[in-house]
Amino acid sequence: MFRTMNEWRFKLLYDGECPLCQREARFLQRRNRHGWLAFEDIVAPDFDPSVYHATREELMGVIHGVFPDGRIVKKVAVFREAYRAIGLGWLLAPTGWPGLRWLADRGYEWFARNRMGIGKIFGRKCTADACGSPDLKESRK
Repeated sequence: MFRTMNEWRFKLLYDGECPLCQREARFLQRRNRHGWLAFEDIVAPDFDPSVYHATREELMGVIHGVFPDGRIVKKVAVFREAYRAIGLGWLLAPTGWPGLRWLADRGYEWFARNRMGIGKIFGRKCTADACGSPDLKESRK
């Protein structure tokens, strides 16, 4: 199938109020020369999680990504696909290997639960009042 230069191959759903998430998104955007990676901020006022058959809370729990055909992937598989879309798939390919996949996903789950605290340690604290939608303020403490 022929693809135009701007037709995305994978879409990253990211938390635009998480400083570490913003930093990763900017890194990927700078290297997205062909436009094959799309980005959607899940805390943007006009974001509708029902498009992805999910709640905002589910999407905030772990990172999600979407293929043009609607398939959704989660956790480290999202990073593998995002990096593949920008031509750096080889960097994360080992996280898909048997054994390493399980370990990478468990490590990511821990990171996702603690990303705000980790960001503070590295001087990247959240600047928004709730750091996500107001209904998530309590779940992020």
